[in-house]
Amino acid sequence: MNTPLPADYHTHTRLCRHAGGLPIDYARAAADRGIPEIACTDHIPFPNDPHPSIRMTQAEFAAYLDHVREARETGFCQVLLGIEADYQRDLVHGHIQSVLDSADFDLVLGSLHTGPFWDLSPGDPTATPEFVEQMNRTYYLRMAELARTGLYDVCSHFDIVKRTGIHAPAALLAEIVPPALDAVADAGMAIEINTSGFDHGAAEAYPSLQILSWMKERGIPITFGSDSHDPSQIGRHFEKAMELARAAGYTSRAAFRRRKKALVPF
Repeated sequence: MNTPLPADYHTHTRLCRHAGGLPIDYARAAADRGIPEIACTDHIPFPNDPHPSIRMTQAEFAAYLDHVREARETGFCQVLLGIEADYQRDLVHGHIQSVLDSADFDLVLGSLHTGPFWDLSPGDPTATPEFVEQMNRTYYLRMAELARTGLYDVCSHFDIVKRTGIHAPAALLAEIVPPALDAVADAGMAIEINTSGFDHGAAEAYPSLQILSWMKERGIPITFGSDSHDPSQIGRHFEKAMELARAAGYTSRAAFRRRKKALVPF
């Protein structure tokens, strides 16, 4: 008998301009995959951004809410209203807070997408040990900053700094990751197991088993997220993610409704 798959709390639609499909398509795909619940989590619109490349405009936000509502009404699966509120220091207490206050979100993902890690390839001459160390130090300091804002429910792709396949030394991670995890734990946040990393240069989930073990020591709950950019990616690699979670000692995940968290076994 197949083990039931958990909820998929990280999906993107065509409103993000680098993804395809609408919430109703993801809900249908989830039902076909045997996933009982999804969250729609398109990127938050930014102000003064009339021609965005990876996010909806402010004018499209109402349409996003309508699309999520339509998907809910189909009954294919449970559909949650979420958003990926990319952390930007200068937007936290004004714009981001106002968007989060403008709708009845079920959960808010917090993430970092800016930094040299995004495109820096293994073998690049600039990827010296010193540069890689500073890149990682800066990233995890920013992740701690994100947690301390108190705006977010779940950290997305927590160690995406390894995205292209440049992995920091274990000794460095043991120094710089725990303080960021402490900030997440203090904020009462969860961290997702984001399975898109299996299809990136990282060649593993975000986060790694080592980080998951540190999370478990701190009582940080987990969610599962495919980071789907197409309905066909719903629940991708979730079987491997559940094995990873169990290897770290997890037997439950966080479920959200109206930004309230509860633990459910998987």
